[in-house]
Amino acid sequence: MPRIDTLILYSNAIKKHGVTPEGVCWHNEASQRIRFEIILSLLPKSLKDATLYDAGCGFGDFYHYLKEKNQLPKAYTGIDIHPQMCAIAKEKSLQNVIQADIIYDELPVCDYYIASGSLNLLTTFEAVLCIQNLYKSSKKGLIFNVLCSKSSSQTYNYMAKEQLQTIAKELHVAKYRFKEGYLRDDISIAFYR
Repeated sequence: MPRIDTLILYSNAIKKHGVTPEGVCWHNEASQRIRFEIILSLLPKSLKDATLYDAGCGFGDFYHYLKEKNQLPKAYTGIDIHPQMCAIAKEKSLQNVIQADIIYDELPVCDYYIASGSLNLLTTFEAVLCIQNLYKSSKKGLIFNVLCSKSSSQTYNYMAKEQLQTIAKELHVAKYRFKEGYLRDDISIAFYR
């Protein structure tokens, strides 16, 4: 179980901030866009023949980022556990959006899964289960970001780079890449098949 009730947390954030990056608990739009830029850099140069699922899609902002960058995939699907976010993402993007638990539910198979910020409020155990589930459901790869530090927190999940390398080895990831240094205590990882 997450450290805090994420449904309540996100419901309160939406009430306070509306349909904004802060409404999905980002610090601001700039930090959200930096993470999106890094995730896009870890995906293939062209997504026109790829299916992409956005795990923890929030309001579907990554879809709009891809559209702005002229990098839309052949098919985009958002997944979120929060029913209000699913409804908003579907309305804003006009794309398929599924309400599901990305940790425990069996997920549809696609070429690439991405997860931006989706692991930050989970326990480390849940984050590992989530990574396993998303990678298992991807045909070509999983790209995600996490808070990375040797710190610990009662609220946030921090994972060390060595821990992520161990997960990659346990999953028999063919190739993995890290990108770091773009934001304090943040790292993006690509697990390729």
